Amino acid sequence: METTLPGEPRKFDPKFRGPIHNRHCTDIICCVIFIVVILGYIALGVVAWVHGDPRKVIYPTDSYGQFCGQRDTVNENKTILFYFNILKCASPAVLINLQCPTTQLCVSKCPDRFATYIDVQASYRYRTDQWNYYKQFCKPGFNNPRKSVAQVIRDEDCPSMIIPSRPFLKRCFPDFSTKNGVWTVGNQTTFKDGNGKTRNVTDLREAANGINNVLDARSVGMKIFEDYAISWYWILIGLFIAMVLSLLFLVLLRFTAGVLFWIFIFGVIGIIGYGIWHCYWEYDHLKGIPGSDLTVYDIGFQTDFKVYLQLRQTWLAFMIILCGVEVIIILMLIFLRNRIRIAIALLKEGSRAIGYIMSTLFYPIVTFLLIAICISYWAVTAVFLATSGEPVYKVMANQTLCKYANQTCDPETFNTTNVTKLCPGAQCTFAFYGGESLYHKYIFIFQLANAFVFLWLVNFAIALGQCTLAGAFASYYWAYRKPADIPLWPLFSSFGRAIRYHTGSLAFGALILAIVQLIRVILEYLDHKLKGTHNSFTRFLLCCLKCCFWCLEKFLKFINRNAYIMIAIYGKNFCTSAKEAFFLLMRNVVRVAVLDKVTDFLLFLGKILVAGGVGVLAFFFFTQRIPIFAQEVPTLNYYWVPLLTVIIGSYLVAHGFFSVYAMCVDTLFLCFCEDLERNDGSTAKPYFMSASLHRILGKKKLSPKKAVGL
Repeated sequence: METTLPGEPRKFDPKFRGPIHNRHCTDIICCVIFIVVILGYIALGVVAWVHGDPRKVIYPTDSYGQFCGQRDTVNENKTILFYFNILKCASPAVLINLQCPTTQLCVSKCPDRFATYIDVQASYRYRTDQWNYYKQFCKPGFNNPRKSVAQVIRDEDCPSMIIPSRPFLKRCFPDFSTKNGVWTVGNQTTFKDGNGKTRNVTDLREAANGINNVLDARSVGMKIFEDYAISWYWILIGLFIAMVLSLLFLVLLRFTAGVLFWIFIFGVIGIIGYGIWHCYWEYDHLKGIPGSDLTVYDIGFQTDFKVYLQLRQTWLAFMIILCGVEVIIILMLIFLRNRIRIAIALLKEGSRAIGYIMSTLFYPIVTFLLIAICISYWAVTAVFLATSGEPVYKVMANQTLCKYANQTCDPETFNTTNVTKLCPGAQCTFAFYGGESLYHKYIFIFQLANAFVFLWLVNFAIALGQCTLAGAFASYYWAYRKPADIPLWPLFSSFGRAIRYHTGSLAFGALILAIVQLIRVILEYLDHKLKGTHNSFTRFLLCCLKCCFWCLEKFLKFINRNAYIMIAIYGKNFCTSAKEAFFLLMRNVVRVAVLDKVTDFLLFLGKILVAGGVGVLAFFFFTQRIPIFAQEVPTLNYYWVPLLTVIIGSYLVAHGFFSVYAMCVDTLFLCFCEDLERNDGSTAKPYFMSASLHRILGKKKLSPKKAVGL
């Protein structure tokens, strides 16, 4: 097919009878690049897996860079991280994500009592059990209770105090609780800090607030997990019901598409008509009331908008606006009635096509599996990249004026340097994971590459699904006698053609979309970083760029979708297919708009009906309002957990089935437009459209052979 501008004569292959089977490979260069990128992506994953160590995420790390709880190490039975001075840690965020400026030690259990080093040292001769308990929170090998308190605190051999704690996220947090509205730790409101001072628990309030919020979230999380554990099979039953309802809705669209649409349209007309009558009634009712004849200009701006409702002018304006909207809708129905009928006929035809090719309804499972593999590979690679650094140690000094503070150091040679002399009490402790090698310097670039290839692969999986479904439904439309002329296994044949001949074209379209999406991700990142700035021009520029690239992404998705349909039909490269699809749509722009809105409305209505119907049923079930199943309902902490899961899951199930239907309608529409431009209904060039579409167009009668086939 030759691409022409709107209105120009077009040249067609007179022997065209549907999707071309004798094809050649398209966009070979992009196909080669795509394969090379996939191989490079695999290599990146291998390198990340070699250098990375996810244990750095799973296990906490002590001040010596050793993992707590790691097998075959001295810390195998010490799975919890203990902080010498919890007062130096401002919040749980510091404890979990950053390094708290105090010695950190792996322990087997958290302390369960109050104690100070001063008290233990004073009584260790006749209370050896207290010292034996306390020293398990000291540095390994330290067993010198006679060492002066000042030196122990300076060298951080032992914590100056221990307080009742409990493990959370494999870290010892103070065991905070409230008693009569007062913060307590171990049922006490005060404690000794080990330096001869008595401190109030409120000194830890900032940390306490954060920790208790996290602990509360943990408690809620455990309850939610329990709810899922005892209700998962009922959730699956609800999703199965949603699948059945989705299939039933698609089948019924063949008979009810027109009825649903016209009920909605006339309902809107009736509601607007009532609005016009109500505005007139209010306008007439206010007649003669003092002050009602004032204008909006007379009263000016009022914060209480009820004031405007006391004016006749307000209701007159509302009535005029509603009358205008009513007239526009009626005129659109009058002048677009034929196109609306075509849209409804295409929707019915789509339901009929899916009925003949039922396997297409289950293809979204393939797309879901491919995307799940992409997400899993990206997530694992990202974790390994993030944990591929070597331990980095820094000088931790108690003195704020120490010039060596936060400088990198070597723990093996640290004691031979003069840092400890210039900064008494300074230590070389583990800070984070990083490195100075070429690989470590470019980890951020590798993370960007990981994200970009992930977007490319996800868009390719979606493109493959769209092209496969388009080829299957095009085979249905271009079958002269339906269903007799529909080829055997149209879905598998279309999938094979897409993979064998058009991998490059699909990758090309996915690449363009991935670039735009990556730019949007970067813009979102910049916007997040600049939220605290007061540069209005920069914020405005970023907002404009985000809006522009959002619109560009939507446009590219629309073009790509129709380009894949043309690729599935004609087997041409991406650029040619995109250009032909664009001009074909422009020649039928009104039909495109009408069909798009009618389809969107009916499918949205279907999603709401499926999700709402299953949601209502789940609500009555989980709240024990169905007497027959009252004894079968599991005892839940939060009944809304399975309820929301069923509602959201039902919506996603319906979306998966209806996305196939939307692709079917779009494919049939492009085929319909091609059919109109290729053929004239004569014996030599018969129409391939259905009899209902033929009657709506008022074209010549179908040949007897065609009519029989329908």
